[in-house]
Amino acid sequence: MSDSDSDGDRPCFGQGAAFSGGVPSEHMFGSMSESTTTESSDFEEVDQPLAKKMKLLPEPEKTEGEEKEIDNIVAPFTTSVKKKAASYGKFATTMLAKMGYKEGKGLGKHGQGRTEIVEASKQRGRRGLGLHIDGFEPAEDVVWNSEMEEITSEEKVEWLPTCSNPIPDPDTMKTWMKEGLRSSVKEDETEFGDLKILKGGLACKSVFDQLESEEMRRARTKSNPYETIRGAIFQNRAAMKMANMDYMFDFIFTAPRDEEGRPVVPPHELLYFADICAGPGGFSEYVLWRKKLNAKGFGFTLKGPCDFKLEEFFTAPSEAFEPFYGVGGVEGDGDVYRPDNLIAFRKFVMENTDNKGVHFVMADGGFSVEGKENLQEILSKRLYLCQFLSALSILRVGGHFVCKLFDVYTTWSVGLVYLMNHIFKQVSIFKPVTSRPANSERYIICKHLKEGHWPVHNYMFEVNLELHKLGEFSQEDIVEVVPLDILKADMPFYNAMVFSNDSFGRKQVLNLKKIQIFAKNPDLHEGKQADMRKECLMKWKIPDETRSAPDKEDPGRAFQRLMNAESKEYLSDKTSTLDAKRLHSVKSLYDYRAMVLASKERHFILSKGRSHIFKWDGRGQGKWKKLETSAEGGMIIKLELPKDTLLEVEFVQELRGEGKGQRKVLAVHIIDVLMIYGDDMRAHHFNDRMERLKRFTKAINKPSRSDLAPIRVKDIFKLEHLEEINERLQLKLVKGWGREPRRCYCGSGGRAFMPSGIFLIKTVKDPWSMAWSRSNNKKYFYNLVTKQSTFELPLESIASYKDCHSTRLLWSWPSSEVRSSDSVQWEELIDFVKSKK
Repeated sequence: MSDSDSDGDRPCFGQGAAFSGGVPSEHMFGSMSESTTTESSDFEEVDQPLAKKMKLLPEPEKTEGEEKEIDNIVAPFTTSVKKKAASYGKFATTMLAKMGYKEGKGLGKHGQGRTEIVEASKQRGRRGLGLHIDGFEPAEDVVWNSEMEEITSEEKVEWLPTCSNPIPDPDTMKTWMKEGLRSSVKEDETEFGDLKILKGGLACKSVFDQLESEEMRRARTKSNPYETIRGAIFQNRAAMKMANMDYMFDFIFTAPRDEEGRPVVPPHELLYFADICAGPGGFSEYVLWRKKLNAKGFGFTLKGPCDFKLEEFFTAPSEAFEPFYGVGGVEGDGDVYRPDNLIAFRKFVMENTDNKGVHFVMADGGFSVEGKENLQEILSKRLYLCQFLSALSILRVGGHFVCKLFDVYTTWSVGLVYLMNHIFKQVSIFKPVTSRPANSERYIICKHLKEGHWPVHNYMFEVNLELHKLGEFSQEDIVEVVPLDILKADMPFYNAMVFSNDSFGRKQVLNLKKIQIFAKNPDLHEGKQADMRKECLMKWKIPDETRSAPDKEDPGRAFQRLMNAESKEYLSDKTSTLDAKRLHSVKSLYDYRAMVLASKERHFILSKGRSHIFKWDGRGQGKWKKLETSAEGGMIIKLELPKDTLLEVEFVQELRGEGKGQRKVLAVHIIDVLMIYGDDMRAHHFNDRMERLKRFTKAINKPSRSDLAPIRVKDIFKLEHLEEINERLQLKLVKGWGREPRRCYCGSGGRAFMPSGIFLIKTVKDPWSMAWSRSNNKKYFYNLVTKQSTFELPLESIASYKDCHSTRLLWSWPSSEVRSSDSVQWEELIDFVKSKK
């Protein structure tokens, strides 16, 4: 069995990856490396002659005290207790006494029978009767010596020595790339850790070779003090690892700050992140739970059984996460090894982050190494490289990176860490308590990407190209990215890596032995599990609750719940028409905002999550209809929105291009918002609602999904700047409307639509109004009743959604054939605005 820390649903990826599909492997132990594909795997199959072949490390030398400590690593961590006599019930003891049994004497007339009561069977599992496994003989007198380990929720972060050397130049790095024969033995890699510790781990693992997987799994579960943390409210353990690390590194991922301690993400902007080789998405579920719709994630993982499971994001809005699979987009394969996939993923991410890149990258890749468990680190070498490479291609300067590693004993692995230590200001190798203590898993955390990192990115890209050319089955390989002599010459870095490997190795050996003891004595149980769960969840600010699927709620009931005590009657009110009389009743231009409409029909849409969206036209008793079953202008519209989102929208046929090549795209334009993911927006200022909507649409729009209708916020204009709308009006030939050019409103991105009218929305609540101070050359608020004036925004002047909805005016674009006496022409509206300035 491979040395894994997974729940049977960890990420698989990469060219030639073999999937286990969550089915436990038959192999149990091996080298100190791990896979991420099987629930029960904590160990690997061991090569028995391996320990004999290995040689002692030449450096660093150990002191006498350290040698003694290392020797103790492989000693039994047990305490023997006096074996109690077999305990049988009072009834059985009384019955035996009546039959003449006396302790120490045999049954029978002359005491010639056996003197000991027949022991109860200790047979476990599906072994053959009488089969005994060395090292796992049932022993009730063996207990775990708890003094050998420290169980605490307190963790310590160790940083590698800060690198002040300049980033290596491209020509120098090209000379570092070394070709050689593909390695197939772990014993060649003994430069970055103590051999005795490594041998101790192999010796501890070797005893598990014949143990049934269920017995090992049970012993592991009962012995791990942190086991009951599991996934908490999330879909798997990976999410809790991310929560654990986020807390330990001062929330550098979900609340990043610059080196002066200032927030990196300004208000009204999104936190951008990427999740690489990380299906089914536990890392991202945690981030989106923490950030809600204030973040946007991009996912890149291998298509297939280890793909993202967005439907399992019970606690977070998966709508803010967009998987992308390289060349072909959603139809791609997601193979992180392919150079063209890496280029396509970078292009996609940069296009959707204003060419700035993401704030942080997470990578959690792994694949099945069944039958080759001893070689997991060697087999994972390209995985390490490509995850690092992909992160560097999309990470903005100052950003952070976290990536799962297994053992870090090879020159290749340490060389990659060495390069990362040059281009990030701080680097740590860290094993969270949520990672099972008996496995080899650990994480590299890289903080604050430096300027000028591109030579290292380009070098890694060249290395991957060479590996791609060589192919998976070539005997030739790239064996080094940084020469061993350079790594060893940097003594602070070298010593830190040896210390890290030895420290993790000692803890691993200790916990392997603990599992063995718990397997020998099934009555043992780690008594601190409940306390550790409670302490850790409280410290990491995760609710101690049971994970549950969302309730299936009728849309009508959901609407009533969201509206709470507020009456919905005003939603059915017909909007007042802007005629000549109402136009001249407008006292202040500064009280109003304007937006261009495309349709004469407005709708409310309510989401219960993902594509479960319903619409209501605002009339009658509020009967909600499934959105995707409705045709708008002869077209079926499909959306994905976070649950408990309630919007007022119109469905718009957008035009792209002209003539025969013109395309019509059905889009959703948001007029206003009541709820976003359960967050009540009704009392917020109109401007705040619009800003929140802009961030919301950035988070949920998915350019890679051509099957989903784009959703946009209306362009908002101040009424005093109404002439800006005039500048957006153009005459265009519209397919299906004859040869006569039609007036079209042209928005950003080459999109246009035929306008039907304009909404004038009053954003200042009576009796307040806004006016212009000529002496101060700025706007101020004036109370028409109290005559009070102020430059600061009075809270009581904020028009809620209900206020805006009830007082807005609709100016319909007049038809050239039909003109009423009180209708207002476009030119009249423009002239009125000019006269009021």
